[in-house]
Amino acid sequence: MRVALLTEGVRPRSPRGAGGWCDRLVDGLREHDFAWYVLAGTAGTAGTAATAATAATDGAGGVSRAGTGADAEDAARPAVHELALWGRRPAGRAPGALRGRQYAAAYDRLVRALLRPGERSGFGPGLYRLAELARADGALPAFLVSDRARRVLERVWRSPGADTSAGQPLVCDVLVAADLLEQCLRPLSAPWYGTAPGGLGAADLCHVVGGGPAALPALVAKQLHGVPFVVTEHGLHLREQYLGYREAPYRWPVRALLLAFFRALTEETYRQAAILTPGSAHDQQWQRRCGADPARTRVVYEGTPAVERPSAGPEPDAPTLVWAGALEPGRDPELALHAFARVRAELPAARLVLHGEEAVPGYRAHCAAVAERLGVADAVEFAGRPRSAAEAWADGTVVVFSALSQRRPRLLADAMLSGRALVSTDVGVAREVVGPTGLLVPPRDPQALAGACLALLRDDERRARLGLAGRLRAQERFAVEPVTGAFREIYLELVSQWPAFPAAAPDAGAGPRPRPFARPAEYWITDRRRTEPPEAAAAPVSADPVPGDPVTADGTGGADEGGAADRVDGAGALVALSRGRLPAAGEAPDRAGSFAEAV
Repeated sequence: MRVALLTEGVRPRSPRGAGGWCDRLVDGLREHDFAWYVLAGTAGTAGTAATAATAATDGAGGVSRAGTGADAEDAARPAVHELALWGRRPAGRAPGALRGRQYAAAYDRLVRALLRPGERSGFGPGLYRLAELARADGALPAFLVSDRARRVLERVWRSPGADTSAGQPLVCDVLVAADLLEQCLRPLSAPWYGTAPGGLGAADLCHVVGGGPAALPALVAKQLHGVPFVVTEHGLHLREQYLGYREAPYRWPVRALLLAFFRALTEETYRQAAILTPGSAHDQQWQRRCGADPARTRVVYEGTPAVERPSAGPEPDAPTLVWAGALEPGRDPELALHAFARVRAELPAARLVLHGEEAVPGYRAHCAAVAERLGVADAVEFAGRPRSAAEAWADGTVVVFSALSQRRPRLLADAMLSGRALVSTDVGVAREVVGPTGLLVPPRDPQALAGACLALLRDDERRARLGLAGRLRAQERFAVEPVTGAFREIYLELVSQWPAFPAAAPDAGAGPRPRPFARPAEYWITDRRRTEPPEAAAAPVSADPVPGDPVTADGTGGADEGGAADRVDGAGALVALSRGRLPAAGEAPDRAGSFAEAV
């Protein structure tokens, strides 16, 4: 099927072996046709610096990237369509008088939904009306930066009943907020809403990675073409906005307005999404508080290739506590220092190594002063940023996490994969990730943290047992293959419940009838060399065979030919049909190669 990946600020097309989550998803689901739709920070920043890529504008500020023949592997990657989310707005003419009034009415409804608590239900209709007008004439960016839009915003903002608890807006606030809203609404005017090749209307489903403005194209595609969409968040976008706007360089009225926009967008996204896949049960609770339907929410952990990494080597000679993270108050390295002072009183040979860069100016010096005041400065090492996480964990006997909040499980899982025993404050996702394989203590309790560390430092057998159990737990929960398998099932479930062509069928004679999916089912269970012309069968699908795919006698990749059926996860019957027999009762389906070999 055709899947549109919608992301914000993600760098697709990264080198083989260094790819991010989207790359691993695409590599694991090769039976589907993916295309990236990226909201870049500025024009041209979403893709990596690949010399084999050429860029061509596809209108209204969008950029379409495709690989050249100089790099066959890069050319085989999904197509990438970019839209600059920040910076200079796309070029376009301003709307006429009549259309300007229509834009102003839709914009007025959207702004009222942000500023008037009793009119929040108007956010969705106002949003979709703006998208409809933008698709008709492309004048939305010009309208949003016009004096007319600013007057609408100022009138609603200063009218009786508007929420001004963050302060009365000044003229400068109106100007700044209008520019920020234009950038947030820019995806509504993207050249992606059509049924032609490259349009979201031609996709079978959309997959939003990260939420926020990246969900706007999916909302519009569902409204215009009935395309369902999935939302995956490994760090809740709305929560990050609340945290980030505490230090934003804007006055409080502007911050409150923008947070109201992101809150309304999140609620509309959760309401319209077919399935939500948070990265942890902790995030799932946040989503429910924002209106997500529990029946449409499934936890899918963020897989990491680090599960294949060997465990850390021998422990250091001296009992050592290792701490890793950004040096900032939220990570609370001061708690680790106070706990270490108690450990040092019991074990004079103990050491503490803190890995991480300074995130708040002057905070490293503050921590060094705390260590000096506690009398443990000679046993505390500020090691800076390590070359790799594995190197950081190998420096210690016990891994310590002292954060006041733990929003994402990735760092905890990486420490568990090292095979070192772990002690963490019981906050955020820690209990969910660590479970019974580590020790959890209350936050801001140096005595409890010191007691847990001493218990592990004094018991070699317990430390080894917990370290091994933690590694096995992390390998089970954060392997890449279960993640791709979960999304394979989600994709198939969605397309089985939604009509193949929600939009009206084309008139007779308008062109060839489109297929419901990019490749028919017969593609995977028949030998195409017997059904296609010789010249078609002889041509490989990609220039280079994919590692792990079957290779035919003539040296061409057979993954998209006779051996392609073996790559359909869980399709035992399809594999058996391709080989002329059905599996016996209890017989596992025969698969060609493992997932690790395939990627």
